[in-house]
Amino acid sequence: MKFDTPAGTNPIDAERVVGQPLDRIDGRFKVTGTAPYAYEHHEVAPDTAYGYVVGAAIAKGRIRRIDDGETRRAPGVLAIVTHRNAGELGQGKRNYARLLGGPEIQHYHQAVALVVARTFEEARAAANLLRIDYEKADGKFDLEALAADAPPVEGSSGEGSEAPPVGEYGNFEAGYASAEVKLDQRYTTPDESHSMMEPHASLARWDGEKLTLWTSNQMIDWGVTDLAETLKIPKENVRLVSPYIGGGFGGKLFLRADALLAALGAREAGRPVKVALQRPLIPNNTVHRPATIQRIRIGADRDGRIQAIAHDSTSGNLPGGKPETAVAQTKALYAGANRMTAMRLAELDLPEGNAMRAPGEAPGLMALEIAMDEMAETLGLDPVEFRILNDTQEDPEKPGRRFSQRQLVECLRQGAERFGWADRNRTPGAMSDGRWLVGHGMSVGYRDSPVMTSGARVRLGTDGVVTVETDMTDIGTGSFTIIAQTAAEMMGVPIERVAVSLGDSAHPVSSGSGGQWGANSSTAGVYAACVKLREAVAAKLGLNPSDIRFEDGQVVSGDRRVPLADAAREGEIVAEDKIEFGDLDKQYAQSTFAGHFVELGVDRFTGEVRVRRMLAVCDAGRILNPKTARSQVIGAMVMGVGGALFEELAVDTRHGFFVNHDLATYEVAVHADIPHQEVVFLDDPDPTSSPMKAKGCGELGLCGVGAAIANAVYNATGVRVRSYPITPEKLIDGLPQVA
Repeated sequence: MKFDTPAGTNPIDAERVVGQPLDRIDGRFKVTGTAPYAYEHHEVAPDTAYGYVVGAAIAKGRIRRIDDGETRRAPGVLAIVTHRNAGELGQGKRNYARLLGGPEIQHYHQAVALVVARTFEEARAAANLLRIDYEKADGKFDLEALAADAPPVEGSSGEGSEAPPVGEYGNFEAGYASAEVKLDQRYTTPDESHSMMEPHASLARWDGEKLTLWTSNQMIDWGVTDLAETLKIPKENVRLVSPYIGGGFGGKLFLRADALLAALGAREAGRPVKVALQRPLIPNNTVHRPATIQRIRIGADRDGRIQAIAHDSTSGNLPGGKPETAVAQTKALYAGANRMTAMRLAELDLPEGNAMRAPGEAPGLMALEIAMDEMAETLGLDPVEFRILNDTQEDPEKPGRRFSQRQLVECLRQGAERFGWADRNRTPGAMSDGRWLVGHGMSVGYRDSPVMTSGARVRLGTDGVVTVETDMTDIGTGSFTIIAQTAAEMMGVPIERVAVSLGDSAHPVSSGSGGQWGANSSTAGVYAACVKLREAVAAKLGLNPSDIRFEDGQVVSGDRRVPLADAAREGEIVAEDKIEFGDLDKQYAQSTFAGHFVELGVDRFTGEVRVRRMLAVCDAGRILNPKTARSQVIGAMVMGVGGALFEELAVDTRHGFFVNHDLATYEVAVHADIPHQEVVFLDDPDPTSSPMKAKGCGELGLCGVGAAIANAVYNATGVRVRSYPITPEKLIDGLPQVA
């Protein structure tokens, strides 16, 4: 099915099942522990061996010598994999560094060996006996030291966030020079780790020349393609299975070392092998969100209308890597005749920087929305009204290209009313509650809403059960449920009569989970397959497909009502299709918007920050399931709390690694940090987005949260922090004097 004109009225609009706050159909399996994750597929390989990964002890250099004699003699050892016996390996196009290092080492903890043994404990003990002699080389690990000489580069997150090396619309320098009110500030965000609950894990089994990999991966077809290319085997010889994923946040978009090493270990040992990256390896061995250094300049007239805006961001990555696209949202979020963005990339020998929830917009808005707050204060304007004043209904750098749907003003107006923004004391440090200084802050959330080709297969069984098969994944986002809701709506059956099979490369290729495209694209693919199934059912029953309804388990045409199951009485009916998108995204700017509001307290003695309540009002098209969507947004809001107040991968700039590379020393928000949260959806279908008229919201819920917290901290204390995370030592000296 080609989607190249805005959707008209279709069966989804009935919203008998779609749009309802239904419980997750996979929920009971997860809470009872019966949902099999990648490391838990015991039934497929009862003779499974265990692999233990050895990471490089240096960040840059080469391996001089490997002594594995003691390791091979250790109890239970079945195989050892290193660059010496792995064979010739390729490199997937989505990996910047090799997944098995040696002899050259590209970054700290790069996997250099896998020890396979009968048990995990034996593999771990034997791995500790491996002796590797390194020749260390000088590396580049300090972004601050290299930023001034970083060259301009273009970049794309692959998720709609992109910008040229230097992009200018109008004449920024002239517009800024003539502006009556100016701001010029520097902001920084740190390196961050995904730190999902389930580690990267895989179980590999070879059957002759064919490989099956049970793994934890968000994008099945990408994984198949890159694993086949890395192993240099035909793509049709690789099958990936990933039905349940314990969190990904972008860290499992791409093939990682666990998948490759499980495959190599199984081939070397001659039996199935499972590998889970040890928690201390994950921050340095996988991808992370790169640190940024950002400069923002805004010029406005006395009334607060922006005349010039510029956003410059510098980040670092391995050779061949991409920049963090932190400037992209600034190209489209606010009006202004004169505009400039620039991205620069320093070459670093730190682990690979890549996608982490809302790459680009998340760190970019952490800076831009503080700058907007600072500018509003300088102008003497309310921060909400300043943003509303500079709203635009068309892409400011592509005049005539309107937003398909942009209700940012409604988000801000409704949010301000619900939050009680009018009662805020605008004077910093003026509100207190005992030992706590109380502050209120807000920001705008923005995230593009890209779409991807997505396919599905739908079966109508002789028992009337509708089964959906697609390689779409569920990383905790509710894919199982919204896909079931789509099929139930289209085929007129209750959701209990729908079965869903996900995460298997034997199924049609879907959009996968990433980029805020998953929900809209994957359900649109199921919609397309169901349209074909409806046509096949009509033909089987001798009905006109343009004059029938599917409802209450019946096929209805005029006065005739036939049970849906009757169509498959002689055997199941199978239909398959995919949704392909035309150029509506070129005709319209397709984005999502939010207003974020925060109340917090800052301890006047210690500088400790405690978030008290949060509100997000979201404009994200039709909401397919308000319950799962709300869960996504409140989870993103909590992630925003962590990013604002705690999270930072501390770089050892001498030896080139992230020091706090485990969950014991990498701080994230926990239950005690989770405040009262409220989420409001405008829930207005967007017919230009897809037949589902939906958009994503899971990343929108994060975008802007960090700045809302920073702005609330300023309102509470009068201390403006422009370097995340906002830790007590950055506040303590500026807090009001205590008698």
